[in-house]
Amino acid sequence: MKNHSRSFPEAKAAFQQSASESELVRRAKAGDMEAFEALVSQFERRVYTLALRITSNEHDAQDVTQETFLSALENLNKFREEASFTTWLSRIATHAALKIIRKRKGLPSVSLDAERGEGSDDPPLPLPDFIADWNQSPLELAQRHETRSVLDAALASLDEKHRAVFVLRDIEGLSVKETAETLGLSEANVKVRLLRARLQLRERLTRVFGDPTRRVLRQAHHHS
Repeated sequence: MKNHSRSFPEAKAAFQQSASESELVRRAKAGDMEAFEALVSQFERRVYTLALRITSNEHDAQDVTQETFLSALENLNKFREEASFTTWLSRIATHAALKIIRKRKGLPSVSLDAERGEGSDDPPLPLPDFIADWNQSPLELAQRHETRSVLDAALASLDEKHRAVFVLRDIEGLSVKETAETLGLSEANVKVRLLRARLQLRERLTRVFGDPTRRVLRQAHHHS
């Protein structure tokens, strides 16, 4: 008679594949550690990548990933499932990453809620100093291996509040509403920060990939 029993790793893999995210969350909330481990396995890489893009440091990203899942485990009973588990994890990871950045810079830790003031008193959106057609299409550039380091460096040059919005919205693919919920911002603030981030990145990348023979420098305006 053929033995149909599975080894523990095989059974665990089958369990992770068959159980939906909501089911795993429900089981984990009930104290099922195997379900929580399945959630970790499912989202660990995503959380690490998110943390790395925000902190630009592998060691910090590892710390953020560990802190994120420890915090998720400790606060799982507070997760009310109004947003997706992924969004909830992203919120925890983003706050942990920004906390590390502030600590690295010697700045006090403040909540993102305290940084909501992106309103009428802000300076106007910056005009680019460097404008040029790109030598290659964005698709061609994206297919070049060396482009990744340039993109990472450009992303790292953004301040953390604009970088976080850009990573969540344009890289992670969260909606404006989900990004706002994750960062504790209004949707209007998310849109403004995203536009600023895109403008800054566009100019930095244009300086690298732009065709120098077709560049246009913005002329300074002198007031009489």
